[in-house]
Amino acid sequence: MKFAPMWLCLMLYVFDQPCAAQSGASAVPDANPGRPTVSTPAALTPVGYLQFENGTLFAEHSAEFSNRFGVSLVTKLAVLPRLELLLESEPLAISQSEDRTAVHEGEVFAGVQSVLFSGTASRPTVSVSYVRRVHVSVAPELDIGTFRQSGLFLLSDDIYGFHVDMNGIVTEQTQDGVRRAQFGQTLSISHPLGKLTISGEIWHFSQPFEHSNALGNLWAVSYPVRKNLVIDGGFNRGLTKTSTQWEVFLGFTYLLPHRLWSAHHGGHSP
Repeated sequence: MKFAPMWLCLMLYVFDQPCAAQSGASAVPDANPGRPTVSTPAALTPVGYLQFENGTLFAEHSAEFSNRFGVSLVTKLAVLPRLELLLESEPLAISQSEDRTAVHEGEVFAGVQSVLFSGTASRPTVSVSYVRRVHVSVAPELDIGTFRQSGLFLLSDDIYGFHVDMNGIVTEQTQDGVRRAQFGQTLSISHPLGKLTISGEIWHFSQPFEHSNALGNLWAVSYPVRKNLVIDGGFNRGLTKTSTQWEVFLGFTYLLPHRLWSAHHGGHSP
């Protein structure tokens, strides 16, 4: 984990440099971080802007490894006010089991998220999402395993100063040619504390091949360096014997400050 702070500082230095082509900070919309919680927000990113959600995660004591370090990259692009494309990858996964160390590339997923109902003062934002694996890896997985394809039902709302994200998840897991359905539920609640945002989350996933359940409690803090750059860090504690016992993460969300096309071609952000 000692490389994570160095890597994050380098990224922040690069992204914090002023952009000569940028017309002004006020023209850049706010980033909409989907990390570091397990829950994914139902609201989409601003239309026409690339958003990068990158980070590192160190995990200890799981069924497939003693410890594991991974780098995750997520790229999102809303092409319409109600439609977003996403690409998830893990370019580096270093794991240790007993006295053996393995270095692999992780899996790659592509997906789409669509808003069914945009949030207002009286109703939440409701979305659905579909994600499919496009590259398989032999790297050991965390307690929730890996999936061939997944469907999500997402709900986000603001209630009495708290922001709530809830997900219902169904995935298809495969092992030795056998397919099993996995079911997951997540609930994340966040609240601003000055410029910081504190997030607490409880999540559950069934483990169909282990005939067990993974359950965890996550806590995180995030800080907006700029409106389009948010850094985050936190930890997750596994609550069952088949859960990864400890996870520590550090990362950032960066919204590229230049629209990829003119506003009249892509509509307005929801």
